[in-house]
Amino acid sequence: MKEGKSVKSNGQQQHYHQNGHLSPFKFAKLLDPEASWDKDQLGDVLHWIRQAVALVCGLLWGSIPLVGGIWIILFLLISSGIIYGYYAIILKIDEEDFGGHGALLQEGLFASITLFLLAWILVYSLVHF
Repeated sequence: MKEGKSVKSNGQQQHYHQNGHLSPFKFAKLLDPEASWDKDQLGDVLHWIRQAVALVCGLLWGSIPLVGGIWIILFLLISSGIIYGYYAIILKIDEEDFGGHGALLQEGLFASITLFLLAWILVYSLVHF
């Protein structure tokens, strides 16, 4: 059985399966400091990491009856710390190639705050009232 074939289009090489669908994203690339990233790919990965952190923190904060603004600040610190650690320590990318620290740390920030608050408020309200 044939694994797949490569097709070259617009200067990029894409791998197709036998049924004509694009190959899935390789999860090994997420932890490979030697992998090459374009701005959109890295932005998508940072966005979804931040969303996962927001959902976990929101569910946790809501199940433990935490209240107050300090917990929002703690979420922002945890979320930004994980994102910074991921691109600076694990991937070891040059942040200037992607718009600097500000652009990378801002990726997915506002959507994650919304998801965090939604999960926190819903779980807190449903469990403790």
